[in-house]
Amino acid sequence: MPDLGAYAVPVLSAYAVSIALIVVVVGASILKARRVRARLEEVEHRRGRAA
Repeated sequence: MPDLGAYAVPVLSAYAVSIALIVVVVGASILKARRVRARLEEVEHRRGRAA
């Protein structure tokens, strides 16, 4: 790891915040995709029954 000197805390904090935000965005995307897939399957199931 490079010697960050006096800037170690701000730099490492920025990395930590960035990684946390990426994890949150990926998690939200996965949850949204699951909800959309379930809704789509529900609609397809209803259409299959009605036809």
